[in-house]
Amino acid sequence: MNEQIKIEMPYEKFLRYGVDHLTDSDLLAILLRTGTREMNVQELAQYLLKRAGSDIEGKHFSLAHLYDFSYEELQSIRGIGKIKALQIKAVLELSKRIAQDKRQPRIKISDPRTLAEYFMEILRHEKSECFVVTFIDAKCKLMGYQMVSKGSLTASIVHPREVFKLAIQKSAHSIIVLHNHPSGDPTPSSEDLQITKRLKTVGEVVGIPLLDHIIIGDNSYKSLREESYL
Repeated sequence: MNEQIKIEMPYEKFLRYGVDHLTDSDLLAILLRTGTREMNVQELAQYLLKRAGSDIEGKHFSLAHLYDFSYEELQSIRGIGKIKALQIKAVLELSKRIAQDKRQPRIKISDPRTLAEYFMEILRHEKSECFVVTFIDAKCKLMGYQMVSKGSLTASIVHPREVFKLAIQKSAHSIIVLHNHPSGDPTPSSEDLQITKRLKTVGEVVGIPLLDHIIIGDNSYKSLREESYL
């Protein structure tokens, strides 16, 4: 009976005060719905948030750190099974897509920061390197984007043929490419510079110029155009 009362508390707070009065753990408890024999659902939610920040030295936990967990890692946490892990990953992905959908129609590429900030939340939580091509129209507006590779970033994985085939299909006026550095340091590597040079050369041949190559780190970025590599 006591467990049932505790489970209902976040719902009661929602109905009485509204969703904006709920804490992070309250919201997570509503999503999880049930706890375990050892922990009620609120305790489980608090435990999960603490685990999410446990590897960040000297920093407090936050909801954003939940992005760092893979589906398998979530399941390894006591009290989080397959269904709860699936629900958590689905909600995180949904929140990411909502943020993208709200911002994309307004994006005009006026400077590298505009595009970098848009893709920061998309790429900064990835644990492997992801290479994205964005398609830009004649008015410097973002038409769309597509991920062309995921894994170790090498010149053989990111092939200009695939990049510009997509750009031609989208009738892009120009392209900007981005990729993340899971280490959090956006400093370009020799491979990054090599890929940029190849894409720039092919873009000049096909008439779809490469405007920039942006590397996303942890709340930071590097524009190879601003760094005078383009």
